[in-house]
Parts: sequence; structure tokens; C-alpha cells
Amino acid sequence: MTGVHAAYGAVRVLEDVSLNIGGGETVVLLGTNGNGKSTLMKCVMGIVRPTAGTIVAEIDGIHHDLTGRSTEEIVDLGIALVPEGRRLFPKLTVEENLLLGAFRRTARRALARNLDICFETFPRLAERRGQLAGSMSGGEQQMLALGRALMLAPKILLIDEPSVGLAPILVSRTIEAIAHMKERYQLTVLMAEQNFTQAIRIANRGYVIVHGKIAFAGDTADELNNNDLIKKFYLGL
Repeated sequence: MTGVHAAYGAVRVLEDVSLNIGGGETVVLLGTNGNGKSTLMKCVMGIVRPTAGTIVAEIDGIHHDLTGRSTEEIVDLGIALVPEGRRLFPKLTVEENLLLGAFRRTARRALARNLDICFETFPRLAERRGQLAGSMSGGEQQMLALGRALMLAPKILLIDEPSVGLAPILVSRTIEAIAHMKERYQLTVLMAEQNFTQAIRIANRGYVIVHGKIAFAGDTADELNNNDLIKKFYLGL
């Protein structure tokens, strides 16, 4: 992503945002509410069209310019989003929600295998496969949202605020599940998160976004830990 600007009408949200995620990395995008994290994710997915800049993804050695592509085309390349708030279909069962995740052509061809992968990764979903998604706990719903993304057999996974609305112990388990998914399925992960302490457990490096601009880029977890912005906004120091 290079020099990306984005706006909702006259309201500017992202200004000259540039960031890079290497293959196989977990990169965290840190920022409090209203600073542009979700908009950045939506720009990558083609949900929001940047007003300037370029977004390029390398998948299987091929560079794809995502700028101007439809969300359907981007998903079909193997890029999946776990949205903030999970956005499940509450009146459908766990299994039905998962099957709806197998959108892209290559995922549909391996639907049964991908479903087995989801149930192996999240055994609780296998136990609850016939339960309505809306009747599950917050932690279980987050597992389902992650599992639905796995049904796409993605190469790149975007995760927007996975800790929102979860108790601390469930936040920890969710972060561990993301790390497990990333390692087992060799994913590249961009995670937007406010919970610095949990995010830094699995991130290789990260960025801090403030008022729609990248205020700091940390090349290591230690650099993030020792940054003044992090200490001010997340650690109360």
C-alpha cells in the first residue's frame, strides 16, 4: 500500500498511508477508535475506493494491483477479511455460516476439506455445527468468524478488531487461535487492534495510525514496546 488517501464524502479518513507486509508476516495496525483502521481494511478489500494511491498484493509470486478491483475479484485472489463485530448470520447455523464463507471458486472445489480444516482448527465449532450462530457466546462467534474466513482457503488474512466485546481470557484465546491459523496454514496476516498487549504477543512488527496517518512504524516488537506513542495511548506511561 503506497500513498493511499480515502474519504467518506468530504470527510478525509486516510491521508498518504503507506505500509508493507512481507509474505508470512503478522503485522499489527494499532490505533484507537476513529483513526482509520477499519477504513484501511476496507480499502484493501475494495469496499472503500481510495481517492489516491495504490494497493498491490503478491500472491503465489504474482503481483496484483487491487486498486479499482471489485471486492469479489479481491476475495477470489485469496484475500479474506474477518470484519469488526464478526458480522455473522445469526439465524443460520454454525455450519451454514461456514459454508457461506466458501465463496471463491478454488474454495468451493475443496469445500469438504476446508470444512474439515475449520472443525479441526476450532473443535468447538464441530460440537456446535447445528447451533444457531446468534445463540453462541461472543468467543464462540469470534471462532466462527475466523473459521468462515478459513473456508476461503486464503493466502492473506485481514482481521479487524478481534478483541472487541470479548472478556480478557477470550481475547487471549482468540489471539492464540490467530497465531495457530497463521502458522499452520502459512498465512500473511494484517490485524487491526486496540489491545496492544495481546496483539504484540503474535505480531512480527506493526504500525501506529493516528488521525488517518501512519505516525510510527516499528520494525520489531521491541520497537513498538519502547515507542512513546504506544506508552501514551496503550500503556498509560
